[in-house]
Amino acid sequence: MSTSAHLRTVLADTLTGGGTLTDPAWREAAAAVPRELFLGSYFIQVPGSSPTRYLPVRQGEDGWLEGIYTDRTLITQLDGRVRPCDVTDSSVTGDPTSSSTLPSLVLRMWQQLGVEAGQTVLEIGTGTGYSTALGAHRLGDDRLTSIEYDPVVGRAAASALKAAGYAPRLVVGDGLRGDPHASVNTYDRLIATCSVRYVPTAWLHQVKPGGKILVTLSGWSYASGLALLTVTGPGTAAGRFLPGYTSFMIARPHDRPPRPTLALLPGAERPSRIDPAVIGTWTGGWVAQLAVPAAERMGAGAEQILWDVSTGSQARTAPGPEGGWTVVQRGPVRLWDRVEAAIRLWQAAGEPHQEGFGVTVSDARQRVWIGAEGGPGWDLPV
Repeated sequence: MSTSAHLRTVLADTLTGGGTLTDPAWREAAAAVPRELFLGSYFIQVPGSSPTRYLPVRQGEDGWLEGIYTDRTLITQLDGRVRPCDVTDSSVTGDPTSSSTLPSLVLRMWQQLGVEAGQTVLEIGTGTGYSTALGAHRLGDDRLTSIEYDPVVGRAAASALKAAGYAPRLVVGDGLRGDPHASVNTYDRLIATCSVRYVPTAWLHQVKPGGKILVTLSGWSYASGLALLTVTGPGTAAGRFLPGYTSFMIARPHDRPPRPTLALLPGAERPSRIDPAVIGTWTGGWVAQLAVPAAERMGAGAEQILWDVSTGSQARTAPGPEGGWTVVQRGPVRLWDRVEAAIRLWQAAGEPHQEGFGVTVSDARQRVWIGAEGGPGWDLPV
């Protein structure tokens, strides 16, 4: 039977060999921090289930420890309240609301943050505490503050961090408002382990000019992009999106409001000027979300559905009877018109991946753009 120390070493070696870990200090942290202390029981997705079902893997069961040191995200809470120990059936449905992100992503982000010894870091989203422990190991307890929105999750993380021998400063509260006890220009770095629809103003003031913010921007269609920003002055920042594919659960205050069951209603029909399947791709979906940030996207392939949560506007596409595609739109916002315009701008720019995008942020406006700051762009829903 494999031991925790052996599995940690194997994981660290694997991530180093695969190119994820390039900094020896972060490799040491990966080999030192026992991830099992931050997880206990967890959920795994039941393959092929629809709607998605989750199977609890309980602490001490066969395969439990080996699963913890597999490089994957492990769900620890559903629907803001259901934990694996609460499940009496073999599996359960629900929406994931807390997780331990796959170690390779956590460590890659810490490296991308570019934090150096002696700098102070504010982490938004303590979660299980595993990422927090890695940061505390690398930087020291006194250099790290972590904020968790959910008090139950926060208490569990605090207990796990203590058990692992770490004591960073922990806060329970709304991390989108920053550190409630900090003044302006307090932190050298900020890292978010949740996604947001826009960069909160408090972050722009609590990070020092020249400091860095690493955050995943997302939305109600759940397209995501990881951005590294440099704070340029009080309340202002600019940066670019990073290569790869990064997604996090959206911060609860930024999640879409409750809505009734979708009812597809008649509307104005016309041919679509783009292949609807393009918004099912990683960057195509990102561009569509930028164009209609209040819309939720459903469907797949040629049959896409957009529903504007704020106005009730709808758009739905389908294959045309004689080839091509059709779109039906209704409501005050012509969702597909906006998506088509955005996708065509992106296509005209050569369909760059998100690393071809940048973002400029101020108290008054937050804008994502393609290529250069003066290029085509869209305002975030501040």
